[in-house]
Amino acid sequence: MSAPTDSPILPYDVRPAAVLPWDPRSPEVARRLIALIEPVIPGATIEHIGSTAIPDCDGKGVIDLMLVYPAGGLAAAKAAVDGLGFQRWEAPGAHPDTRPVRIGAIEYDGTLFRAHVHLLAPDAPEVEQQRQFRDRLRADPKLVADYVATKRSIIARGITWGPSFGEAKSDFIRRVREEGS
Repeated sequence: MSAPTDSPILPYDVRPAAVLPWDPRSPEVARRLIALIEPVIPGATIEHIGSTAIPDCDGKGVIDLMLVYPAGGLAAAKAAVDGLGFQRWEAPGAHPDTRPVRIGAIEYDGTLFRAHVHLLAPDAPEVEQQRQFRDRLRADPKLVADYVATKRSIIARGITWGPSFGEAKSDFIRRVREEGS
């Protein structure tokens, strides 16, 4: 599906995972994406999550958004996000369409920013887990440094396929979540 001609959402550029310096423009890009999505999904909550939401946290440079749709609203949320031009992520290891991730890109300040929109039910445990992980890292620069070192180690081992990279980080993420409980 191609993006509507009036949409700033562009096709996603699949690239190998890499650990890039944190871009201070990321929060503004996230705000612009949220402002684009919010009007088409009444009652949804959209938050900036992932490394780009954490100052000085190097990562893949992908703007991750968590879209918590209203109860029973998965189909409507998928249709609304798709209607903006976001694309289904259909690749080995991608999230199932019952817990979808939509992908796209947007140009800002002469740079193409890739974006992932994670669509989650309001009662999904992952909602609070995502918030907790983000907030713990925002509050602890040493934890950020440990997370970046973990990601660099994963890349150094040659793990650069997005879903595999994500799985390789899962032990670190799980530990941080458990320590915060």
